[in-house]
Amino acid sequence: MTDVAGRIVVSGLTKRFGRVTAVQELSFTAEPGCVTGFLGPNGAGKTTTLRMLVGLVAADAGVATIGGSRYAASPAPGRVAGVVLEAAGFYPGRSGRDHLRVYCTASGYPLGRADEVLELTGLTEAGRRRVRGYSLGMRQRLALATALLGDPSVLILDEPANGLDPEGIAWLRNLLRDYAGRGRTVLFSSHTLPEVEQLAERVVIIASGRLVRAGPLAKFTAVQGGLERVFLSLTSSGDSPRPGGRPT
Repeated sequence: MTDVAGRIVVSGLTKRFGRVTAVQELSFTAEPGCVTGFLGPNGAGKTTTLRMLVGLVAADAGVATIGGSRYAASPAPGRVAGVVLEAAGFYPGRSGRDHLRVYCTASGYPLGRADEVLELTGLTEAGRRRVRGYSLGMRQRLALATALLGDPSVLILDEPANGLDPEGIAWLRNLLRDYAGRGRTVLFSSHTLPEVEQLAERVVIIASGRLVRAGPLAKFTAVQGGLERVFLSLTSSGDSPRPGGRPT
């Protein structure tokens, strides 16, 4: 497969923590112009996989690349991919706007970019307030604003709807659809299957650290009765994950 800007390729990733194998020989892709949902039960290895993808955890085997290169090796990673793995790491006494301006200075972005992403994430007014007063949903928005500062070609998000109210979830859905509609790549994990059904075009489902299914959402849910039924049939404790998973 030819490497193109924004294509995520996970190939044979394996990670062990002592005697526990968190991820085993996992391979999948996430394509530009598409929103890909990354699904699995608790403890399936989703967060570990995302952390390996962005270089926060070292893989024991395999490789993960974005546009053919390792994310951590990029001289300007924030322009390659915006990453939100948790809504944390904010200095509570600093305003949201000042938080973003610090990132702009550190990364070499124009300071005006902070105001642009505040508007994009609906935080223009809240950006003047100190982060200690932010709700969980507002922290999620600020984390996403931080990820967007470099105008990256890829967004990698772990449970991005966590803490958002229904209006916020609708806003997030529109934002990510628009992002992918401009030829960019969105890979997000979620436990909220109805929301994934509304947002994702493709899904990657893992269980016990292995791929069990990957492909267009509509293609295999149309026949099998919806994402929840497919998900439960593939990840129930009585079923053994099939190494290599069958793409559809």
